Amino acid sequence: MNKRAIRDAINLAKALLFSWLYLPHLFLYAFKCRLRNVLNADLDRRVEKLDIRIPKGLMLLYYLHNDAFFRNLFYHRVGPVWELLIGWWRPGDRYFVISKTTEIGAGAYFAHPFSSEINAKSIGKNFSCRHLTTLGNKRDGDNEDRPTIGDNVTLGVNVTIVGGVTIGNNVTIGAGSVVVKDIPDNCVAVGSPCKPIKFIES
Repeated sequence: MNKRAIRDAINLAKALLFSWLYLPHLFLYAFKCRLRNVLNADLDRRVEKLDIRIPKGLMLLYYLHNDAFFRNLFYHRVGPVWELLIGWWRPGDRYFVISKTTEIGAGAYFAHPFSSEINAKSIGKNFSCRHLTTLGNKRDGDNEDRPTIGDNVTLGVNVTIVGGVTIGNNVTIGAGSVVVKDIPDNCVAVGSPCKPIKFIES
């Protein structure tokens, strides 16, 4: 067993030891079918990050205990009422903010999204981003003036997307980019202002 597998096994043991903390979370996962399907898609994006193979229910427990950023996503998935009821018990990361009005498709993966703010109109399936990501409006309080993100979009570090722009499907945006205009489907885009530099065959 390699060092990463040993680390993951220890983290799983800690999660099991404190599993009583997550009984409300596990209850929601077990009895809300739609929520379970979406969370399973989120967990599928994390399978390769673990060096141990465990069932989805244990994976959920593992990430709830060991990843505060994943807890943020979990509370976003269950909605504001359940977040209010159980979020105080094991809070997420205070420096990672997901707007309550943002719709996020299944299979989201936030890789160490420290100091990120996710405030989009909608985000498609299989979205991923890293730290210092900012998605938001240009004018405070204008919920229509927010980005719309397609499916299979990956954002590098320190990407800023503001205003009512649309990011197409199958798009990768490079680190440090500032997006103020629409980005078409099937491309790699970089820069400030961000523009496509390579198109990918679909």
